[in-house]
Amino acid sequence: MKKNLSYPSIQRAGFTLVEMLVVVAIVGILASATLPFIRLGEHRLKERELRHALREIRLAIDAYHKAFDNGNIARKIDASGYPPNLAALTDGVTDAKTPDGKQIYFLRRLPRDPFAAPDTPAQDLWGLRSYASPPDDPQAGDDVFDVYSQTPGVGSNGTPYRDW
Repeated sequence: MKKNLSYPSIQRAGFTLVEMLVVVAIVGILASATLPFIRLGEHRLKERELRHALREIRLAIDAYHKAFDNGNIARKIDASGYPPNLAALTDGVTDAKTPDGKQIYFLRRLPRDPFAAPDTPAQDLWGLRSYASPPDDPQAGDDVFDVYSQTPGVGSNGTPYRDW
C-alpha cells in the first residue's frame, strides 16, 4: 500500500469575500427598496397629526361658542360668540356665572402643525378665519371661527392642506 504524501485536506471555515459582497449587495437592495415606504409612513403620520390638531382646535372653538351661548362668557353687543384669538382658548376666560370669577380653559396648549418649522410659535402656525369671512376666501378678523393649515402642498388624499 502506498501512502498518500499529499497535504491533508484543510477544512474551510467562514465565508469568502465574494459571498460576503453578495450578501451586502442583497441587504443594500432590500434596504433601498423599503426606504420609500418608510418615508410614506412618516408623511402619513404627520398628516394624521395635522388632522388631530385641527380637530382639537375646532372642538375647543366650538366649546367656547357653546359656553358663550350658555352665558358662561360675558356677552358684548356685537360679539359673534367665537374667541377673539387662539390665545383665549389656552389662557382661559372668566366664568360669568360664578361669583368668584373662576377661569374656563378650553385647551391646555395650542397644538402644533407637524409640517411647520419647529422654531415657529404655535399661534403663528395656523391660518385664521373669522365668522364674517367667506368659506372660499378665509380671512382673519375680530374673532376665530375656524383654523386651517398654512402648509403648502397637497395631502395623500389629493386635497390641499389648507382645505382640511
